[in-house]
Amino acid sequence: MEPDRPTSSPPPLADAAACGPASAPATLCADTSIAVDSGEEVAVRMYGRKKKKKTDPVAPVVVHFHGGAFVSGDLDNGCTVATMLEGAGAVVVSVAYPLTPFPQPVNTGYEVLKWVYRHRAKLAGQGAQVYLAGEEAGGNLAAAVGLMARDQSHPPLAGQILLSPMLDPCVGTASLREATGHATGCKWAEGWANFLRGPRDAEHPYAVPAGALRLASLPPTLILVGDTDPMHDEAVAYAARLKAAGLEVTCHVFSKVAQWPDALLQTGAHECPCAAAAQDQFRRFFEATRCPVPS
Repeated sequence: MEPDRPTSSPPPLADAAACGPASAPATLCADTSIAVDSGEEVAVRMYGRKKKKKTDPVAPVVVHFHGGAFVSGDLDNGCTVATMLEGAGAVVVSVAYPLTPFPQPVNTGYEVLKWVYRHRAKLAGQGAQVYLAGEEAGGNLAAAVGLMARDQSHPPLAGQILLSPMLDPCVGTASLREATGHATGCKWAEGWANFLRGPRDAEHPYAVPAGALRLASLPPTLILVGDTDPMHDEAVAYAARLKAAGLEVTCHVFSKVAQWPDALLQTGAHECPCAAAAQDQFRRFFEATRCPVPS
């Protein structure tokens, strides 16, 4: 384990403001910035109650990336999924990654992951395990940071959670064509065009994890997607590739759920139509991947 470095410490979550849908139990969140090894100051929003006593249960810690097709979105857009993860028992660090071309968002995400790993005991208790999560474009970043952590052999990850991940720069799957219909514009195509600087970027596994030639040694993965989701086909295809590589994968397809995945990206006090079902999937995943805490 790396020794603690003189970087910023986690804020006191127990004194943070309440946020989340008005109809759901209030969660506690705090906006702050953290100093990472690269010298960046990265804005983050932290969700959950900070562990106060040794007898408090150890929580999973999730580094979360919001959606927005690589060109929009912020911490407010990530509030829905982050709140759902917190409701499933996690402490969540949601990242305001830079909306710039590859590789900066991935590099920033990896720097935040290392910071979270160093501070995991302060955030969630001794022995807390670290996860990645993201929706839409954030799902791509979570998968990319997972590959980067594997290649660097640090930090160890307990799992990754990808919700309707945006994985295919060709934007030509049947599910995406059906969702866009006769529209002349496509926000996902425009997003990929802004994220990838050229053909060589499209070949890089950290830019397009679904195209990675080596998937071995990735952590257990939970993929959630809707049956009428524009990202349905690419998400299911990625799950199949992970399974073919011999990895632990759970791919759950929500049936006939209105507003998925758009509800995941909305701001303000609202609740995703399948929040309860998604939280159940999160809880099962955390339990299935939990390691016993040494006595």
